[in-house]
Order: sequence, then structure tokens, then C-alpha cells
Amino acid sequence: MAFLHTFIVLFLSALGSDATVFRLKNNCNETIWPGILSGSGKPQLNNGGLKLNPKENATIKAPKGWSGRIWPRTGCTFDAQHRGNCTTGDCGLREQCNGTGGEPPVSLAEFTLDSPMDFYDVSLVDGFNIPVSIIPSGGKGNCSEVKCVNDLNLHCPVELQVRSSNGRRNNTIVACKNPCIAFRKPEYCCSGAFNNPNICKPSNYSIVFKRSCPRAYSYPYDDLTSTFTCKGANYDILFC
Repeated sequence: MAFLHTFIVLFLSALGSDATVFRLKNNCNETIWPGILSGSGKPQLNNGGLKLNPKENATIKAPKGWSGRIWPRTGCTFDAQHRGNCTTGDCGLREQCNGTGGEPPVSLAEFTLDSPMDFYDVSLVDGFNIPVSIIPSGGKGNCSEVKCVNDLNLHCPVELQVRSSNGRRNNTIVACKNPCIAFRKPEYCCSGAFNNPNICKPSNYSIVFKRSCPRAYSYPYDDLTSTFTCKGANYDILFC
């Protein structure tokens, strides 16, 4: 019986060893509601969302081969049935996004695991709401930290600003639109005739994003300075 028990423990441990651990850390002075959207065909994690009070942490395990994005929602209010809305990053009037992405502008932490390396990035291609950083641990390879700690809202051009319309933060800047989303022009979206990395170049707007967060995606073809790889790591995802 002792041998069987040991075998079961080792077997379960082996299964768990393929999981990647995401540690979500709310370093903000306000409550946030991280949203999670899995890639096509990948299992949803934590039904797509959770609540983190100021300075609170949460641990989520992602199975081998998982891909998806994690983003912060701010200014949320939900009722007893877990329905409501958020000032930024809303995902369909519910507390757990469960397959629905966040409404831009929102900062993103993106992952593709075990392909065969882990690929990860912080992206501002959907805009910015609060700082997001990715810190790998225990992996092999370059495994660079991707820190976006500056508040881009403080430097957001007027035409990209999103202001709150309710509560104590009324008329304050709560997010900064990406120019593609704001203007829908091919030269900002790298679409149509600009769908080529040799043609679609940084704009004056994306340069503002890049100055604030040098290691984050500032426009669609910002790959060389913004995509990172690691093997077998766990990841801290820091908000603020």
C-alpha cells in the first residue's frame, strides 16, 4: 500500500509539473478585477476573471500549451448576481469574463506557452489603462522581465484620452486609446497597404507609448523590442 501511495503522489506531481503558475499581484491602491481570455480551443482559467483588493495576490495554473491574455479592469461595480460594469476593460457586464475579451483601451499581458518556448509580452496595441509588468521566475533561457511601470495616462495626448464620467474620479483620465482604435487609419493599424513591417513604422503617437513603456508593444509591428521567450518558467503579473 505504501508503494501504491508513493506511486500515486509521484504520478500526480508529474501531471502538475506541466502547469505554468501565474501569480497575479495587485500593487495598486485600488481594487482591480483582472480579466482572462484564453486562445481558441484553450481552457478558460478561473472562468475568465477575479477580484483583487489593493496589495492582494492570487495564483492561477495554466495547463501545458495554454495561450491567452490577462488584463486589468478598473472601476468595477457588480451586484449579488455578479453582473455590472467596469470603467475600463469591461467584458460584457459580468464579473467573470468567461470567453469575452476586454473592451479597449486596456493594457495586456499576453502568453503562448510551450511553443516550444514560452512567448510573452506586454502589449499596448489595445491601448493603456494601468501599468502591467511580467516577471518570469525559475525558467531557462533569456527570461527577461517586461516592466511597464509608468502611468501613460499622465502623458496621453488629448485626442487619445478616455475620461471617467462617474464617481469620485469623474472627468479624470482613466485610459489612453491606441491611435489605431482612435482613428481607424491603416497607417496606425498596419492594415491594408500598410500591412507590411517595412512600410508600417512607428508614429508620433506610438513613440509616446514607447517612451512610457520601452519593452511593451506600442504598435502592431513592434516585435523586435517587445516579444520575449523563456522555457519552463512561472510568471508574476504585476498591476501598477
